[in-house]
Parts: sequence; C-alpha cells; structure tokens
Amino acid sequence: MSLIIDSHTHLGNFPLFNVSLDVESMIKIMDDYGITVSVVFSLPNDLTLNAVKRYPNRIVGLVWVNPHNGEEALKLIEEYVLKFGFKGVKMHPLIDSFLPDQDIVHPIMELTRKLKIPVLFHCGHPPWSLPWHFGSLADMFPDVPIILGHMGHGHIVYINGAIDVARKHDNILLETSGMPMHSKILEASRLIGADRVLYGSDMPFGHPAFEIEKIKVSGVSRSELELILGLNALRVFNIKL
Repeated sequence: MSLIIDSHTHLGNFPLFNVSLDVESMIKIMDDYGITVSVVFSLPNDLTLNAVKRYPNRIVGLVWVNPHNGEEALKLIEEYVLKFGFKGVKMHPLIDSFLPDQDIVHPIMELTRKLKIPVLFHCGHPPWSLPWHFGSLADMFPDVPIILGHMGHGHIVYINGAIDVARKHDNILLETSGMPMHSKILEASRLIGADRVLYGSDMPFGHPAFEIEKIKVSGVSRSELELILGLNALRVFNIKL
C-alpha cells in the first residue's frame, strides 16, 4: 500500500457539528486505514502539542494562529516551531474574519519565509476565504508554500477558482478534504501537477473511509496517487519517518 499522510486533521470537541475526536481515537482510525502520519491543527494549540508529545512518530503539528493577534501570533509560531518542532502554520480566514492578502497577514508570512515552513489556510467560504485573494498573497510571498485547505470546498465556482489560482502560482498547493468531486482531483493533477495536490480527511468532520477512496477513484495514475496520498506531504511538511 502507498504511504498515506493525512494533511488535514483536528482534535477536540465541536458542539456546533456534534463531533469530537481525541488522539487515541485518531490513532485507531489511522491504524484502520493505513495512515502513517496525520498533520494536526487544533484550538487550543496545546491539544496538538500534547498529541505530538504522546505520539511523536504519528502526529505532526501545525500551529494555529489568528493574525489579528499581531506580535502574540508571531511569538506563538516561533515557540511552537523552534521549541516543539511544529511543521507549519494554520490560519482560518472565515473564523477569524480576515482576508488572506490583508496587511495583518504579512508579518506571519514573512516569519514563515524565514523559518522555511508552509502555511495552510481554510479555503472556500465567502466572504473571507475565497480562492482569488490567495493569488495576490502568493505574488507577495512566492517562496512560501501556501496550501489551500479544501481546494474551494463544496462550491463548483470556488473549486474551479482554487484550481485556476494554483495554475497561476507555483507556490500554491491544493488539499482535497471536504471537496466532493473526485474528478476535480484528476483535473488538478493534470493542470497544476500531482506534486502540488495533498490528501486530507478533515477528521473529525470528514473520514478517511471516503476521503482516501475519493483520491483512488479520481482517475490519477499510480505514481500520481503515491504523490497525493503521501509523498507530497512528506516533502512539504518536512516529515522525517
């Protein structure tokens, strides 16, 4: 079986969605579906940190920050990356009400450039996280890998927009969780390259049972499948197995 790295997962309780997931349950799901490593980002960040400490060979952390917090966000990134070995940054424009190309995001991008780590953004909901704003951010920071979580999510206009923006910017990658059309994974692979598409499940909001199958039935080749399911994440997040 191909190496599988889940590039988009969460821990915690989510009453709005009536779902929850602890790290032991996540590890059980990973074992059931042949997932070697999960990339986790949670609020509070201590949830992720405790999971990384408990399962250092199975859990990789991204530090979740709100750019409205300014210097505090920068200090948090430095602490979690330099002290705890986290592999990137997560930001959520929809929850925290900012545009991806807003000035408040620039200091975080400058720090990620310095630290040589990627940034994963939630993408696919108006008014804050639509694909087109990521294009101008990618222009300003062409050497920072920018991952569009959900690659436009559930709206065909936003899915197409995510692929179009990625075609124009080599530093934009697309992550597949929550995006319902398996055919768009093949389209993205052929238009931007399979080396810029990442598998994710969005646990506990999604599940590997169908998210992995979505990749497998998309029509990508065996070599493309291996890139999307694991090898790309290994490279992008600098994961050491």
